[in-house]
Amino acid sequence: MSTVRTPAPAPSAASSTWLVAEREIGSKLRSKAFVISTAILLLGALALVLWGGFAAASESGTPVAVTTDAQRFVEDVPGLEVTEVDARSDAEALVTGGDVDAAIVGDPASPTGFAVLVESTPPSQLLLSLAQVPPVEILDPEGATAVLGYVAAVGFGVVFLMAASLFGGTIAQSVVEEKQTRVVELLISAIPVRTLLAGKVIGNTVLAMGQILILASIAVVGLTVTGQTELLQGLGGPIAWFAVFFLFGFVLLASLFAAAASMVSRQEDIGSTTTPLTMLVMAPYFLVIFFFDNPLVLGIMSYVPFSAPVGMPMRLFLGEAQWWEPLLSLVILVVTCVAAIGIGAKIYRNSLLRMGGRVKLREALTG
Repeated sequence: MSTVRTPAPAPSAASSTWLVAEREIGSKLRSKAFVISTAILLLGALALVLWGGFAAASESGTPVAVTTDAQRFVEDVPGLEVTEVDARSDAEALVTGGDVDAAIVGDPASPTGFAVLVESTPPSQLLLSLAQVPPVEILDPEGATAVLGYVAAVGFGVVFLMAASLFGGTIAQSVVEEKQTRVVELLISAIPVRTLLAGKVIGNTVLAMGQILILASIAVVGLTVTGQTELLQGLGGPIAWFAVFFLFGFVLLASLFAAAASMVSRQEDIGSTTTPLTMLVMAPYFLVIFFFDNPLVLGIMSYVPFSAPVGMPMRLFLGEAQWWEPLLSLVILVVTCVAAIGIGAKIYRNSLLRMGGRVKLREALTG
């Protein structure tokens, strides 16, 4: 008596999506080029952080002004180039004039008996050399904010540009490679096109976020080991918001990169459809560096979906954003992200099986 085999149930959309994501992650982790480039990136970041710290520590001496009533506090402190002055006003003049990096003055109100005067940012090596950490008085608070603001702008801008362009390009190359090899025809015969797109986006998002977390860990550990913890002060909240905004911003860009790549059939033609997206990725990087101290430009950037992952964390760091603004900006970004996924999925579905020449955008949207 023959038995009738019941066909296995088709995998759910969630499991199919995760299978594609696993395939994307696995293929990248097995790629020697990806592993080597990531290793070089991480080692470069570690070397840069350590070099900055040890270079600061190996300087011949920190030029400081010391008042007469504070001489006893620096007698046994190594690595200082001391300029003796009589009064606090003379010490302040040397600091603001750029002749010394800091001034050590007597201060009866200080628990340590003295205080350190700086124009904007206190030299970390000086504070580490002192037997007791004294109060630090900043003579130019706006200058201090500008220095740290520029550092934060470069950090946020570089991370966003690096991750978005690297993994956006990876997604584009993967899509075109599958079209060239006809693998995509086998894939969509087993799973829906939307599921295939979702898996690609999720897989590369996991890789991008993982890489960023490792970079952040390297930076934190490196700055801590080399005594550069001042750079981390005040960045906790903005960094957390940056991670949230980057997550949705990357999903937005990844969907559009996949859709744009599906419109061509050769690796050589990828640039013709992804160049506008590359410009969108580069624009926030240059804007935040050139206009990090411009409230109007940062305000506009913080609400534009493509630049919000950089603009809003910068405004939070500078204390220019109200408590509700990041929430409103995030809502706008999420809504835009959902719309981009829908449009990207339509372009992806209508263009994926079209071989030969480039598919026009109008045909991809209406096909």
